[in-house]
Amino acid sequence: MARKRERRGAKPAKELKSAKPPADKAGVGLLGAIELREIQRLIRLVQKTGIGEIELSSGGRSVRISAWGNSPAVMPAAAGPPAATSAAGPAASPKATDAKSESDRYVAITSPMVGTFYRAPAPDADPYVEVGSPIEVGTTVCIVEAMKLMNEIESEVRGKIVKALVENAQPVEYGQTLFLVDPV
Repeated sequence: MARKRERRGAKPAKELKSAKPPADKAGVGLLGAIELREIQRLIRLVQKTGIGEIELSSGGRSVRISAWGNSPAVMPAAAGPPAATSAAGPAASPKATDAKSESDRYVAITSPMVGTFYRAPAPDADPYVEVGSPIEVGTTVCIVEAMKLMNEIESEVRGKIVKALVENAQPVEYGQTLFLVDPV
């Protein structure tokens, strides 16, 4: 206090105010100048162009969008025993050709991103679709959670769900088949 009395003629120092952080709004300031909408647009770009991955940095933070996740993609082995082969080539059985022609008529609904597959909007809710459910173009069939964002996956085909290939809360890869649809 003694110092303040000695400085009577001097102007009081202005109080410094720190800049207020922006209000927490969806899509704003996730990585400084990079907005959530931009990240979603980049995810779609990676999916559509097939470039594999893209990495951006801003304000000391970075985000990497990859179609393959952290490890190289591993193709799952086909179910069932391998087909017998001969010197002339693989043996074609009538069952194999029938199964192939049957699966060729089905349309796959695939995951547009790496994430976690959910069949329902909430743990206690009914699934979006079941095997045998009729679907239209634009019908939500599941959710894929990626980076804490719930992305509703919609059907791009009209038909009937023939097979669900992924269990609830299972991790999925980009391009992985989630459902098979018998188109109408």
